[in-house]
Amino acid sequence: MEIRDLVETITREILKSLQKDKQAVPKVLYIFCDSTAHEPFVEQFIKLKNHGIQHDMLFLDGETSSWLGMNRIESGGAGKLIAADEYAPAPLELPKEYDAVVVPEIDLDNAARVVSGLKGTVKAEIIFSALVLQKIVIVGDDVPGIKRADRRTLQTLSLPLPYQKLFQQYMAAMKELGIEFRQQKDLAEAVIQKVKEKRQTEPIFSDQQAADETLVFQGRFLSAEWVKSQPGFPDQQVWIAEGVIVSPLAFDILKEKGVRVQYLVKG
Repeated sequence: MEIRDLVETITREILKSLQKDKQAVPKVLYIFCDSTAHEPFVEQFIKLKNHGIQHDMLFLDGETSSWLGMNRIESGGAGKLIAADEYAPAPLELPKEYDAVVVPEIDLDNAARVVSGLKGTVKAEIIFSALVLQKIVIVGDDVPGIKRADRRTLQTLSLPLPYQKLFQQYMAAMKELGIEFRQQKDLAEAVIQKVKEKRQTEPIFSDQQAADETLVFQGRFLSAEWVKSQPGFPDQQVWIAEGVIVSPLAFDILKEKGVRVQYLVKG
């Protein structure tokens, strides 16, 4: 094997391991109405960090920025902000990167869209995507149901009684969809609890379980020759230990055969 190919293989393995470690850390997305709405939650963010949970924040400043149109969104990294950019991934794709989505404040319009399965706003689209992907969705329940921008514009703090009743109906329907409701001051505790519960229920495979169920590569360097020498791959997958180097050609051949590479987890 040439030095250049070896260096390329090792570099790919290092980058993959770094990405894998990054993805293993629980991560939650907070969606705020504007860039000042996050200030009461600073202590909650500290609590999340102390429990090993990262967070991103999405700000929807102004009424028009909550509509999709040409605007799409992009994650700036854990603990950073979400930037609006027309070249960034669509809101529908965003929940794939997170264990949970937190909406501290929801309004009548977005609640109606969520219950009806409609999109058209960033909040509604992200919540729809998160529910379809069976991600954790937590919403603040001690909210007036009227947007912050509308409160400032109309100089009122609450909806009229008929709209309040309708808003409560929507909240009850959202609970049936699997959305968790908590008071805003308890959102961090809810995130910690739900993420912990979800991680405990995720399957963990031991070396012995993998060996009993499918093909396990025992060496330190998985070559294209080894892949070609195998008569078949049970369940179309091969298990390898962390740190094993896989040649680019071996990856290509496995991909052509439709074989998935799975990493063993000590347990």
